Amino acid sequence: MKKSYSNIFLNIAIVISMALFFSSCTDTYKRVGDEAVKKIYPSGVAQDFVLTSTETDDKEEIDNKEARRQSRVVVVLKSPLCNDFDNLEFPYLTFPKGLLVEFFDEKGEKSTISADYGIIYSKTNLIDLQGNVIIETSDGKRLESPQLYWDRANEWIFTQEKFTFTNPEDGTVMDGEGMDFNRDLSFFNAHRTYGLMSIKEE
Repeated sequence: MKKSYSNIFLNIAIVISMALFFSSCTDTYKRVGDEAVKKIYPSGVAQDFVLTSTETDDKEEIDNKEARRQSRVVVVLKSPLCNDFDNLEFPYLTFPKGLLVEFFDEKGEKSTISADYGIIYSKTNLIDLQGNVIIETSDGKRLESPQLYWDRANEWIFTQEKFTFTNPEDGTVMDGEGMDFNRDLSFFNAHRTYGLMSIKEE
């Protein structure tokens, strides 16, 4: 019996010693070079940011037959804060406090996109919108999703996330997951739908 007790005490002593050994070991290695976490700072910060894009058309006056150029506002982007990372190899802008994008068609009618957070990738013309993304068109259509990607070059919007689409033209609300569409929602392709609910009043 004494031998077995001594073995137990010996095992306990070994376990305690090992625990004290590992607890006293700390990581004192100083990471340098590629191992160190590199901090990225914006090259510019703008508050109350407003970016206006215009489109110029050539039109001819009938009276004097001289061509004149007219410009109209196409897109207005507004945000409380914009961080500009154009100093990086792959430049981008971030909007950590949200953004509002207003679109104007040829008739001057406005559609909007709003989100809690946004990133614009300058080289690819891709915008990543995150958090309570809402699109409202001038004719009353409304799309809600947690995230959307907007391809500015091709005027195309898409996501793999869940969405809710309200269409007042036919009085329906559609829930689904994954879709792509053009900016004015005149073409809409849902990848998967959960159901269609009519909201028309009888």
